[in-house]
Amino acid sequence: MLYKTRITEFLFTLVFLYLMWGTFMIPLKAQNLSQKNFIVVLDAGHGGHDSGNRGNGYSEKDIALKIALKIGEILEKNQNIKVIFTRKTDVFVKLVDRANIANKADADLFVSIHCDAHTSQAYGAGTFVLGLHANQRNFEVAKRENSVIFYEEDYEKNYDGFDPNNPESVIGLTLMQETYLDQSIVAAATIQKSFVANLSRKDRTVKQAGFVVLKYTYMPSVLVETGFLTNIKEGAYLNSKKGQDEMSTTIAKAIINYKNELGIGVKENEIFSEAKGVDVPLKAEPIESDSTIYFRVQVAASKNRIEAKSYNFKGLSPIYREKEGVLYRYYFAKETSYKNILKLKRKAEKKGYKSAFVVSFKNNKKIRLDEALGKGK
Repeated sequence: MLYKTRITEFLFTLVFLYLMWGTFMIPLKAQNLSQKNFIVVLDAGHGGHDSGNRGNGYSEKDIALKIALKIGEILEKNQNIKVIFTRKTDVFVKLVDRANIANKADADLFVSIHCDAHTSQAYGAGTFVLGLHANQRNFEVAKRENSVIFYEEDYEKNYDGFDPNNPESVIGLTLMQETYLDQSIVAAATIQKSFVANLSRKDRTVKQAGFVVLKYTYMPSVLVETGFLTNIKEGAYLNSKKGQDEMSTTIAKAIINYKNELGIGVKENEIFSEAKGVDVPLKAEPIESDSTIYFRVQVAASKNRIEAKSYNFKGLSPIYREKEGVLYRYYFAKETSYKNILKLKRKAEKKGYKSAFVVSFKNNKKIRLDEALGKGK
C-alpha cells in the first residue's frame, strides 16, 4: 500500500510540474511571438535573361546578387532583423512581383541593389528614392532600370500602359510612394553617409527618380547604385570579392543604423486605423478654436512625423496633422457639410487611400459619427 501511495504521489508531482511549466512557458512563447522583427526585403536587380548593364564586360545581375546575398548574411546575424530576398539565384523576377514580395511580407524597408553605367568615366555610389527626376541624368538612370519591363510579356497589363521612355509616364509613378517619401529619404541618406564614412566613396548624394520597382512598394524604399561598371577602376572593384564584401558590409551597417534610429522591433510604416467614431480627446498640434461640428477624412496614421504637405499625400490639400498617443494622424480637408466630406472621401480613395474614413469633431475633440449627425444620444 505504501508503495502504491508513493507511486501516486510521484505521478501527481510530475503532472503538477508539467502544468506549472506550461503555465509559465505558454505566456513566454506568446511574448516571443508578439515581438515583431524588423523586416528588410533585399532586391538584387535584374537576373535571368536580363543581365543588366555589361560595362567593361562585367555582369550587373551577378554582382548585384552577390552583394544582396552578403548583405542578408550580415543582417541575419541580428536576431531582431528578418531578411527576405526577391531572388537568391540567377532568375528573372518581374518588377511588380518584387514589390509584391515586399508588400506581402509587410516589410519595414525595401532595398534594391544595382550597378550604374555611363558613357564617361563617372564613378561613385549613389542612392535613389522615388520622385520626380530633377535632371536628364536621373531620368536616364531610371529609364535604363525601368526598361526591364520590356522583358515581361504582360507588362502593359501589369503597369497600366507605363512607358519608361516617356517622362510624363514616369511622373505618374510618384503618386503611390509619396506617403513614404520622408522615411525613404532618411533610409537613403543613412546608406549614402555610410558609403562616405566607411569607404570614402564619392558622395553622389540622395537623388529622386521614377523607378518602377519602387512605385508599388508600401514601405520606405531605396534603390542603390553601388558604382559604375563602366568605370575601369570601379568596375574591377565591384567585380572583386573585396569590393563586394566592403559594399555589403557598408550597406548592412547603414540598414542596422536606420533600424536603430527607428527603435528595435518597432514598425514605423504607415498604419491605417479602423477605430472609427471613438470618443478620444486629441493631443493635437494647435489648431483654430471651433465650437461647431465638423468632419475630416483620415487618410493615414503613423509613428513618423511627416510634413503636412500635399506632395507627401498624393496631391491632397489641405492636410492636417494631429498627434494622438504615439501616433500622428493625418486628415484631409475640413467640412461642416457631411455631404461634402463624403465627396472628398471619394477623392481620397481615388488617390489610392482605400482605407480612408470620415471622422467627426466638436470643440476639437473626436465625437461619434452618429452623434455628429444627430442620431446618437
